[in-house]
Amino acid sequence: MSAVVALVAYRLATLTRSGAVAAWLVGTMVLHGTGWEGGGILAAFFVSSSLVSLGAAAPAGLDPKGGRRDHRQVLANGGIAAAAALFGLHDPQLGIWLVTSALAAAAADTWATSFGARSEAPPRLILGGRVVPPGTSGGITALGSAGGAAGASLVAAAGAIAGDMPVLLPAAALVGFGGMVLDSVLGAGLQGRFRCTQCGERSEWRRHRCGRPTAHEGGLAWLDNDGVNLTAAVGAAGVAYAAWLWLSPMSP
Repeated sequence: MSAVVALVAYRLATLTRSGAVAAWLVGTMVLHGTGWEGGGILAAFFVSSSLVSLGAAAPAGLDPKGGRRDHRQVLANGGIAAAAALFGLHDPQLGIWLVTSALAAAAADTWATSFGARSEAPPRLILGGRVVPPGTSGGITALGSAGGAAGASLVAAAGAIAGDMPVLLPAAALVGFGGMVLDSVLGAGLQGRFRCTQCGERSEWRRHRCGRPTAHEGGLAWLDNDGVNLTAAVGAAGVAYAAWLWLSPMSP
């Protein structure tokens, strides 16, 4: 099933070839660890995130990768969920809990980016509050934040239904929203910032899309957007596990 979904996504130009392979790997691990329930949660994330991303053009001058997700983007958003799914081999409910929470964080970030791109109000940096150009890492809008909350809630609802754990809905929604906030904080404070040495455009990468190298202007040069997404997903999974120990239906 995961191979079919990855192939369809590739044919629909939402994934690159390497992204399709990574999506197949993520889907296979989620299905192996959490069964069809986990697969349903993954589908809720993937389908909804793909739909809300349609028509949300990347702001000019920010050197985006493009509309098709590559393997780094897929693994940054779904790799932690895939690894967490393996907990389901020993405790099915824990596996569902962690997969839902990790994907809720990924959905919140994706939805926030897509909704924020449609905001008429300019984004403000989450650290300090100054107005920044659209697409700036760490920039947030009210519309984007609302979209992020909606995305996290949708995936959380899918997990609560699939795992028959009503408490997972508020827990995963909050964890997902918190992961989105952490992503913005890391993007504003630590993510590498560059500028093309040829055309002067801002970039998030060491090499601009025009082929010229970029000059490092701030943040950690080795921490790109994929690294920020991965770190936020790890943080969300850690908080989700702590919440499991506190709220688990199986707790004494």
